[in-house]
Amino acid sequence: MSDDNHTLPYPDADSEHPTLVIPGESANDAGETTRTARKRRWPWVLLIVVVILAGLVVAAEFLARAILPGVVRSLVIEQLDLPSDQQLDVEAEGILLPQLIGGTLDSLHLSTDAITLEGITGAVDVTANGIPLRGGDLAGAAGTIRVDQDQFTTLLATTDLPVDSVTLEEPDATVSGSVTVLGLDVPISLTLTPGVADGDLELTPVRLTVGGIEIDASEVGASLGSLGANLTQPQRICIADQLPAGLTLTGLAIDGTEAVIDIDVNGAIVTDQSLLEKGTCPSS
Repeated sequence: MSDDNHTLPYPDADSEHPTLVIPGESANDAGETTRTARKRRWPWVLLIVVVILAGLVVAAEFLARAILPGVVRSLVIEQLDLPSDQQLDVEAEGILLPQLIGGTLDSLHLSTDAITLEGITGAVDVTANGIPLRGGDLAGAAGTIRVDQDQFTTLLATTDLPVDSVTLEEPDATVSGSVTVLGLDVPISLTLTPGVADGDLELTPVRLTVGGIEIDASEVGASLGSLGANLTQPQRICIADQLPAGLTLTGLAIDGTEAVIDIDVNGAIVTDQSLLEKGTCPSS
C-alpha cells in the first residue's frame, strides 16, 4: 500500500464535532433536567406502591373478618355440642392482621338470643380476652345469661320453696305455691331479692303472704311452724349441676321481667374437656 494514502485521524469531539446540545441549554443543564424529572417522578411511584400495599392490607383485613367469625362459631358449636343451625354472633375487636400474625386475639365477643345448656335456655353474651390461636387457655372470659320467668322457675324447681310459678318484677322475684297446714293446702306467696353468694343463688325474703294475707315475719313460726321459719331465712340454691363446670356465678339481678346472671368463665375451658361437663353441687 502506498504511503500517499495516509489514514486520517478521527476528529476531536470538542473541535469539529461538538456534542449536540439543545439550543439555549448546556450539557450540564440537560443532565440536571433529567435528574430533576426523576426526582419528581419518585414520590408518585412511592405513593402508588403505598396505595397498592394499603389496598392489600385492607383486603386481607376484610378477608380475615369474613372468615374468622365462621371458624369461631363452628368451634363453639362443636365443643358445646349445639345444633348446627344455632344462632351465634361472633365479633372480633381491633385490627385483626397484627393479632393473627402475633398468634393471639385481643378480644372476641360472642352473643346469642337463645341457647340451651343443660336444660336451661337463655340469651348469652360473653366476651373472651387473650385467645391463643395456637392452643392454650384463654386469658379470661366473662358475660351474662338472661333467662325469663319460666326458665328462672326451672332453676328453683329443686329447692324447698313452694314453687308453682315465679313472677319477676324488678328488683324482686315472687315465688307462688302452696303448703300443707293441718291437712289443708294453703296458698303462699314469697317475695325475695335475688343475689349470689359463693357461686350459689341467694334469695333473701322481703315479704310473705299466706292465704292472701301479708303476715309479719315474727308471726310466721306460729302460723306455719318450722316450715314458716325456714321460709323467712335467706335461701341458698346451688345450680352448678345445671351449668357447665367451667362457669361460676358472680352476680344475679332482676332486670324488668328477666333474671340477669353474671358469670365468670374459667380460661381453661377451651383445653379441659371436663369443664364443659355439668358441674356438681355439695351433698345436702
